[in-house]
Amino acid sequence: MAEREKWNSKFGFVLACVGAAIGLGNIWMFPWRLGAYGGAAFLVPYLLFVFTLGWTGLMEEFAFGRDQQTGAISAYENVFKEKGMNFGSKLGIIPVLGVTGVFTFYSIVVGWILKYFTLSATNSFAEIENIPAFFGNFAGNTGSIFWHALAIILTLLIVRMGVKDGIEKMNKIMMPGLFILLIILLFRSLTLPGAKEGIAFLLVPDWSKLKEPLTWVMALGQSFFTVSLGGATMLVYGSYLDKDSDIPTASFQTAFFNTMSSLLAAFVIIPAVFAFGLDPQAGPPLLFITIPKVFQQMPGGYIFSSLFFLSIVFAGLSSAINLMEVPVEALIDRLNITRRKSVLIVGIAAFVIGIPLDLSMELFGKFADTVTIYLIPFGAVLSAIIFFWVYGIKRARRAINEGSKRPLGKIWEPYAKYIFSSVAILVLVLGVIFGGIG
Repeated sequence: MAEREKWNSKFGFVLACVGAAIGLGNIWMFPWRLGAYGGAAFLVPYLLFVFTLGWTGLMEEFAFGRDQQTGAISAYENVFKEKGMNFGSKLGIIPVLGVTGVFTFYSIVVGWILKYFTLSATNSFAEIENIPAFFGNFAGNTGSIFWHALAIILTLLIVRMGVKDGIEKMNKIMMPGLFILLIILLFRSLTLPGAKEGIAFLLVPDWSKLKEPLTWVMALGQSFFTVSLGGATMLVYGSYLDKDSDIPTASFQTAFFNTMSSLLAAFVIIPAVFAFGLDPQAGPPLLFITIPKVFQQMPGGYIFSSLFFLSIVFAGLSSAINLMEVPVEALIDRLNITRRKSVLIVGIAAFVIGIPLDLSMELFGKFADTVTIYLIPFGAVLSAIIFFWVYGIKRARRAINEGSKRPLGKIWEPYAKYIFSSVAILVLVLGVIFGGIG
């Protein structure tokens, strides 16, 4: 068995985790939820949940991976073997399958983004009169297959280079680049005539929304999944950590920068949408239909459209890299094959399985819902229960505290064991009831 790969630096690890957490949900979902559920009032439950539940979940997955020095399948297997039980690996397959499913449909969406970046860079949006019709003729049709393949190839090439030379190096470029681009776009958006209405939509609190249970449900879902909890993704990144890494600090930094990216995206998108009289609560079409319309009407829109979709390419690819690494690591670990072979197997399988999703938006939606509503939340529940209950909360706290400058106290144990685990189950149940809250 080859020596396990490691991160080159603690900073590189944090940037990779930020890249994994920052995805399309930060760009299109957070802005309209912020406005729809009370503006600044929505931030009260959201920030509460991110820096308590999200932070705890990150610590749990990072520490679980580092402690076991392996991904979810073998980590779960090892814990249950200690108890004389042999079904741990079967449970570990569930979060890995969930993440692989997300990678399968997510790579299609990254392909759409690559297409839109190309259109922006070539100033082709100016020639498209009906953007909704254009997107409808592109997504769910053969035209998306090439871009889907391109997204997988780009992700494959990065993951193939390994943890240190591929994943870490690319995130050191993409994450600073993402924030720089968003800050440039922020100044352009806030100086548009009519942007003040969008700022008010985001900032003026509607405190009455806090009386509505749905606001708290959506804030919970947004905060839980925005940091990429699911029982496998952050666990595998944690497995490449050294023992002297400060997990509580790294977890807090990941949650903080993820939140900053969401807020930046909101203040880039929503004021611009209001400035041109478009729908700020368009949901998923916001990114692929509403925003291109904004750039069509904006002075210098060609330049800003290119910058915007380049930032989305960074956000999409950094998450796709993390998603692909989970099944790649699993194959390396379980089959003892090389990274090159594993990456090729995962890439081909994801592409072939994804082709029917390329051709049918209805099938795409059903597949994505099944994975994100059932498998991913269930994976998060499994990880929490196995680490905090089966492995043991005292051992879990010691694993988290190893290398920490400010170790967690015993008072944290009942919170993690009872409250966090219960909320993880609640997130799964609420997701099924509401058809997804992440």
